Amino acid sequence: MSEVAHAAIGRARISAPALPRPSLTGVMAALLGLLLVVPIGAFLLVAVSPRLFAQGSSWITLSSFKDALSGPSLRALADTGIVGLGAALLALACALPLALLVDRTNLLGRRLWQLGVWALLLAPSYLVALGWERLFEPGGVLARAGVEPTAIRGLLYGPAGVIGVLGIKGVPFAFLAVSAALPGLGASFEHAARVHGAGRLRSLRTVIPILAPALWTALAIVFAESISDFGVAKTLAYTSGYPLATFSLYTAVDNEPIQFGLAAAIGCTLVGLAAIALLAQRRAMRGRSYQVLSGRSRPHSRHTMTPFAHAAALAGVVAFFAVAIGVPVFGAISASLLKDLGTLQQGFGLTLENYSRVLSSSSLYEPLLYSLRLAVIVSFAVTALAVPVARLLTRRSIGLVGRTLDMVLLGAVALPSIVMAAGYILVYNLPVVHSIGVALYGTTALLAVGYVAGALPNNARILVGPLAQLHDSLLDGARTHGATAAGAWRRVALPVLSRYIVWVWLYCFASTLLELPISELLYPAGQFPLSVAIARRLEAYDFAGGTAMEVLAVLGALLVTALVLGSYRLLTPAGWRRVGEARAAR
Repeated sequence: MSEVAHAAIGRARISAPALPRPSLTGVMAALLGLLLVVPIGAFLLVAVSPRLFAQGSSWITLSSFKDALSGPSLRALADTGIVGLGAALLALACALPLALLVDRTNLLGRRLWQLGVWALLLAPSYLVALGWERLFEPGGVLARAGVEPTAIRGLLYGPAGVIGVLGIKGVPFAFLAVSAALPGLGASFEHAARVHGAGRLRSLRTVIPILAPALWTALAIVFAESISDFGVAKTLAYTSGYPLATFSLYTAVDNEPIQFGLAAAIGCTLVGLAAIALLAQRRAMRGRSYQVLSGRSRPHSRHTMTPFAHAAALAGVVAFFAVAIGVPVFGAISASLLKDLGTLQQGFGLTLENYSRVLSSSSLYEPLLYSLRLAVIVSFAVTALAVPVARLLTRRSIGLVGRTLDMVLLGAVALPSIVMAAGYILVYNLPVVHSIGVALYGTTALLAVGYVAGALPNNARILVGPLAQLHDSLLDGARTHGATAAGAWRRVALPVLSRYIVWVWLYCFASTLLELPISELLYPAGQFPLSVAIARRLEAYDFAGGTAMEVLAVLGALLVTALVLGSYRLLTPAGWRRVGEARAAR
């Protein structure tokens, strides 16, 4: 080739326009659009335009809302609202004194009680409900032992029991909301009340109204979590003959013929109920100021209780955790050790036969291995996506797209998982989707994608706080000294964030392993996730075998947690752990 030709090629390379590199905002917008906006938006839209998705003959109609707001669906919606309100009030009534005792007093075992709150947060609601059922149901553990708890059974199988279980499950959300506000309250208001002659209780009555934003937030969060819960709706509420809206939505999608319009209308009403709670929160605080943190604020000192008050407070906290965690755990373990539970056989013979049956039967242990593999894969995928999503949300100038993504993630946190799963069924079963070669419906891949979509919003929000505290100058300094963008993150950001990333992975793993609503709607034929397999065993009245699967699953989750935390401590440099511990201490 001549020199002239080489020169011409060189000029062409110089003048050729460089392809634009995709921005982080654009990539995350496309990803979250496919994972969240498209399936959820399409599902909710089918309620008013069924013909758009080949689900009816009308382009615009409100007939689905007419069905959703009449008959059994209206009753289920009304019961859901009552349950949500009752659960929110009960959760706040338990969480407020618990948070005050842990944060403001010298209560013995404060770290242990905080750990108990996290354990309750991670426990799936349907496992908590099943633990109560196995203990108090007719022919259950207590009945086999010769004790007939008629009074408690009458309360459990009804609105009071449903509200109680959901209220207990809502305590961690209310506790975290109140605990986040207590450190900024300071001690000046309590001191001022005491100077003017108020006693301890009167001082407390002065301080609590200042916590109104946190209290209303707790009520709104627990209400939204309770009305969107599917675990209790499918177990205790269904057994009690007290149908809730999420179960009505599930039956509309799970039965033949599938009623996507009715399901979508029910989903819209659930979103509307959550919106009403948020509007009530804003209206209650409108026109009032709660700014109490200033340069003159003094940190509070822990109140030293008298021996009698300390004993009474400790007894109350122990009683709460005994009811919240001890009763369902005892119910599950004792039920798993009974022979022929769920049959007409009587007696209280203890045996390990149920565990042997689970570990030796492929139909029982294969779901456990299947869900374990999926939980590990999904946890890595969610962690890899949550870091860049959280990084995008913590930029100083995220732009309109970034703010929109923030709203999408916030809305997805409050959206019932069963609505998301129903959206995946609708979208990936459309003929147009199959015509372009996307055949995910009824596959493990779609189930995994549903898990990722359900877990990403929560876990991304968890990382927003730690990433917001990571100053850009640290990364800029590494780049100035020659590090690449990836190298700067590996050398600077990863040591600072490693502890939080590990906890996000573990939180995602635990929640995916025993996830129920998405599993129920998206599992592939012949391959049962663990939660679905447990539900099938219980529906077949194999209470002992299903409960043994529950216990083994929880033990497996605890074992994986111990292995991951132990590996982190053994394999990571000591400097990483010191940085993480210092941040956690703050």
